[in-house]
Parts: sequence; C-alpha cells; structure tokens
Amino acid sequence: MEIRNVKSSDYYVISPLINEWWGGRPMSDKLPKLFFDHFDNTSFIAEKDGQIIGFLIGFLSQSNTDVAYIHFVGVNPDFRRIQIGKQLYNEFFKVVKMNNRNVVRAVTSPVNKDSIAGFQIEKGDKEIDGVSVFTDYDGSSQDRVLFVKEVN
Repeated sequence: MEIRNVKSSDYYVISPLINEWWGGRPMSDKLPKLFFDHFDNTSFIAEKDGQIIGFLIGFLSQSNTDVAYIHFVGVNPDFRRIQIGKQLYNEFFKVVKMNNRNVVRAVTSPVNKDSIAGFQIEKGDKEIDGVSVFTDYDGSSQDRVLFVKEVN
C-alpha cells in the first residue's frame, strides 16, 4: 500500500465511490471538488495496486493557528480493519506537527459516532444514544458530534 497526497483528478474517482462506501447513504455532496483543488498538501490517498482504497481530506485552520481540521475520511469496506484509516490519520498528524499545530478537530453526525477512534468527544448540550452532541450545529435538526485530539 502507498499513501500519497491527493490530486485534483482524484475527485472524479472518489466522488462516485462515496455513497457506495457509505452503504448507499447520500454522502458525496459533503465532499466537493474544491477540497481536492485547495487542500492537496494536507489530504491523502491510500492506494493498493493502483486502486484507491482510502482517503483523508484535511486542512490547516486559517482562523485558528494552532488547529487543523479533518473534513472527511473514507476506507473501502473491503479493506477495513487493516489500519488504513490509522495510517492516513498518522500522515495527517505529521503535517499538523510540521506546521506547529497541536489540536485536530473533526465533526460528524451522531450516526458516525464511532468513526474517529483516538479522539475525544467534546461535551455538547444533549445526548443521543449516550453520545454527547451539539444541537442544530449544522442547522435545524442537524445535530453533530464534535471531536478533538491534541497532537504533540
């Protein structure tokens, strides 16, 4: 397996896979092409034999100079449980450290509450199925789980 930075053209390969990898959930609109065009130095692809088997889209916050943000991570269901996600996260953490950032944040919907191992869930204003969430974080009825991780 090889991990490399994303390139603009990867969007056209990954976008059609997203809904499939998420079991038919309509998720591809959550990852527009602009991420592939403007955050290629902080986003990564995992490939095996020329096939994309995972990706991480992240960036360094422009507003908070000690923070980085992970926007979207996906691993082909046929390749899960072999630490591809962990390797992608570690590659991102290297970039975070090289840029003198020490906090990584991420946001997800409550249905994905287990999606970011090793992060702490921030205390929100209510709980759903035992998970702390922020009510209406992304708009009406769009509750979200906020994650944070310190990297040193």
